[in-house]
Amino acid sequence: MELTVILLGCVGLAVVGLLAYVFVLYNGLVRLKVLVDEAWSGIDVQLKKRYDLIPNLVESVKGYAKHEKDIFEKVAELRTRSMGTNSPKELAEIEGEFKSTLKTLFAVAENYPQLRANENFLSLQNSLQTIETEIESARRYYNGAVRDFNTKIQLFPGNLIAGMLGFKVREFFETSEEEKKNVKVDFSEEKPEEKQEVKKEEEKEVKETESHKEEKK
Repeated sequence: MELTVILLGCVGLAVVGLLAYVFVLYNGLVRLKVLVDEAWSGIDVQLKKRYDLIPNLVESVKGYAKHEKDIFEKVAELRTRSMGTNSPKELAEIEGEFKSTLKTLFAVAENYPQLRANENFLSLQNSLQTIETEIESARRYYNGAVRDFNTKIQLFPGNLIAGMLGFKVREFFETSEEEKKNVKVDFSEEKPEEKQEVKKEEEKEVKETESHKEEKK
């Protein structure tokens, strides 16, 4: 009789211990999941800022380079695709192509000195660079939160219970090293070839001035 009571007591303690562990594990996973969701929301906020800015940027370039229709259409297409997905993996794939296309857009802008000197365009460019930096910061924070969450549900014995509680591994928002570089085009200085042209013009003016002086003599 006493042995039965002892066994029942041990089983009861084991059940209570298991329930306590499940309770603690569940609460811990919920907290980590909330952090992951909040981190993804941070990325979403910065992406929306970029979505709002891109049309204005395109219109600025379009005013000087209307014939670059393919680039403008590609930017619009990638913007739409990016806005239409909530999958970190799909978004990461689009990001690489999107940044490459934006770099091409800025490369086109380099061919138009008046555009490069346009205050509105420069303001939009600076805003985009700031947003890109914020996106990269939000991406790192999100991936850190996902790492902690995934580790928690994959380690033993949590991996035996997490699935039954409805928790699944979350996707990282990963990009290549090249894609991590911000979209940046520096228009603050003249290109070497432009400096040479300016220098030639100055030399030409000096020669003409000296020639006029000689004629007056």
